[in-house]
Amino acid sequence: MAGGGGGGGDYGDDSICRAALREAFGDSSDSDSDELAGVSPGAGHWRWNWEAVAGIRGLWLCATFLTADEQARLHAAIQREGWFMDANNQAMRFGDLPSWAVELSALILEAICVGHVDVNAEMTNEDEDACPLPSDLLWREPIFDQMIANRYNPGEGICAHVDLMRFDDGIAIVSLESACVMHFSQAEPTGTTLDTLKLGDGEPTKVPVYLNPGSLVVMSGDARYLWKHEINRKPGAQLWDGRELEQNRRTSVTLRKLLASPS
Repeated sequence: MAGGGGGGGDYGDDSICRAALREAFGDSSDSDSDELAGVSPGAGHWRWNWEAVAGIRGLWLCATFLTADEQARLHAAIQREGWFMDANNQAMRFGDLPSWAVELSALILEAICVGHVDVNAEMTNEDEDACPLPSDLLWREPIFDQMIANRYNPGEGICAHVDLMRFDDGIAIVSLESACVMHFSQAEPTGTTLDTLKLGDGEPTKVPVYLNPGSLVVMSGDARYLWKHEINRKPGAQLWDGRELEQNRRTSVTLRKLLASPS
């Protein structure tokens, strides 16, 4: 089962949930484009392909989430906010998100519900669910209510961390502009998974994930709670297929859900 921390039922329950949501969203690509959001709801089901990252339960990647045109319009919507002025490189919003972020959240939900999950990729993680997010997270309303927009200049990244426990399970990250490699490492020893992910000197290894512009990565369960993630963009750290990635400016949008306040 993907995401021990997130719940979400067994394989059959999530398959039924996903099928119900697919029916609700429909399989037609006929939909009006929303210029404010910078994305085109309903137009991507034929190209949304989900891959389960081997070795990390609850970690899924959709490399084809946004087209180049959708990326440009989303980036323009972020630019219009005027957040990255006077050397600011981060903006956080809680509760009432910008309309484009609300619509981006809806597009993420749609991509999860109607996108294609490769059977082989699905089986790379033992007991992995059929859906990139557990069903209980898909039904919550709103699915996200907290957003961070970041702008990274060449050489800038983010240190290894697990997101704060004030946020619920289920985190989505959309990448724009420059590609990068995000590395995952276990936050604590957790049994057999760690035993299979050792370097020669006994140190836990890092699992690299390539985030191309327009990609979407979602984390739930183990990936969200038991694994740290980081982006080290210092010289020599951004290697993919034996070559170092070109360092350009990168923009990302992270969407999360705040936990309900104790009554």
